[in-house]
Amino acid sequence: MTVVGDQATVLVVDDSRTKRYLLVSWLTRAGFAVREAESGTEALERVGADPTIDLVVLDVRLPDLSGFEVCERIKADHPALPVIHVSAHAVDTVDRTQGLTRGADAYLAEPIEPEELVATTHAVLRYYQARQRAELLAERLTGLADTTVAVHAAPNFARLLEVAAAGAAQIFRSPAAVVAETFDGECLAGVVAAPGAAPAIVPWVVDDTGVPKGATVRIDDPARWALASWPAGDTVTVAAAKLRDDRAPLYVVVPTATQTARTPVLVQLAQAVASAVEAQRSFDEEHRIAVTLQRSLLPRRLPEVAGLDLAVRYEPASAQTEVGGDFYELVMLDGHLLVAIGDVAGHSLHAATVMAELRHAVRAYAVEGHQPGVILHRLNELMRTLLRNELATLCLLLLHPPTGRIRMASAGHLPALVSGDGRVEFVQQSAPLLGVRAERPEDLEFTLPAGSTLVLYTDGLIERRDATIDEGMAALAACAARVDDDLDRFCQRLLVELAPPEIHDDVAVVAVRRR
Repeated sequence: MTVVGDQATVLVVDDSRTKRYLLVSWLTRAGFAVREAESGTEALERVGADPTIDLVVLDVRLPDLSGFEVCERIKADHPALPVIHVSAHAVDTVDRTQGLTRGADAYLAEPIEPEELVATTHAVLRYYQARQRAELLAERLTGLADTTVAVHAAPNFARLLEVAAAGAAQIFRSPAAVVAETFDGECLAGVVAAPGAAPAIVPWVVDDTGVPKGATVRIDDPARWALASWPAGDTVTVAAAKLRDDRAPLYVVVPTATQTARTPVLVQLAQAVASAVEAQRSFDEEHRIAVTLQRSLLPRRLPEVAGLDLAVRYEPASAQTEVGGDFYELVMLDGHLLVAIGDVAGHSLHAATVMAELRHAVRAYAVEGHQPGVILHRLNELMRTLLRNELATLCLLLLHPPTGRIRMASAGHLPALVSGDGRVEFVQQSAPLLGVRAERPEDLEFTLPAGSTLVLYTDGLIERRDATIDEGMAALAACAARVDDDLDRFCQRLLVELAPPEIHDDVAVVAVRRR
């Protein structure tokens, strides 16, 4: 359908050459572009092949098909194409009623005055153009709603731009681009070449376009926004929006030909995407801060100890955090290596905060020079006094690197594993969890032989929903019987071979090899 202000195209269908000449002349002088057909079959072919036809002036009596039948078939395939019946013979009330009932939008009986034909044509076109605008607006608003939901559900910044660009391309049925800066100043553009095409993310620097926030500005030079293959000869229209003055604007770019009067969907889309972008920026910024804080809860680096190789692996269960309730510690104190591994109940941020308190308390009590059993006793009193209703397991040891002598105490933690010469042995010490009032056994003392590897771990490594804990321990023993020359690769292999594909609990592994 031709929009208001453009020249409409009318197909005149009549088998009388004289009558067709008059109709064509009147419509041409009125400013319409006119096509002609002599029969119903030709009319149907022209309508099917020429999408530029905006209206059909159709004689009722044709040599091959009834005008009523032709009208019905046109409306069946092209319900938005208006039809005006004209007739010199079928002029009574029954004929007019049948014509209108079977789909015609108007019915003119001869003699027809030129002014009446032109006025009727204009009136019918105005109705259909208004209807087309309403349908287009409704379709675009539906697309706007769908895109708004999709951008707010996007899992990350790049995906948000992809979804926004794909939504814009679908709404306007054209190439589209969405440009925005991340919270740390990186400018990215989501680009879609056509509706339904796969979106792409490209880096982009917005030059000085003079597009203010909240405005839609036509850019006459598409090369300045050469993000997509815009239609030849067209310009682009850019909508800018931002919610905070200290942020860079967001831009939605589409071909200017897609914009129609009184349909401000582009501005609304830019504002909706800007809202989602701002929320994503805030989330990314807060997540960066949270990750930085979380990483500070674990040792930044492993100590370098003569005669020992050290390696660790840590995998949190929650996708939103980098640290859960599991923790480890390796630090040299007065010639001894302090090694600790623990597990606070839960794998949330709350568990991570409890973990941080326990880890720092372990370090503090160890610096005071206490033995492992005394440290566990003091930790237990701390938890029962200040961290009530919290439970944790912990394995703590002091290793003398030159001799391999180890003094170890456990609080309900899984047994340590010693692997050497192809043999595996678990160092078991039954003891109550931290947070429970109960007697604790004496510290264990043993020697780590030269060439052997001590492995400490948390239950996330061996517990599976489809296996018992004994089966998990047996799998660990089989996997740890061979220790890789690269201790980091050994720890990674333990995670790959033992931990379930979808980790449901935090996993920590500490390996110490005495050379």
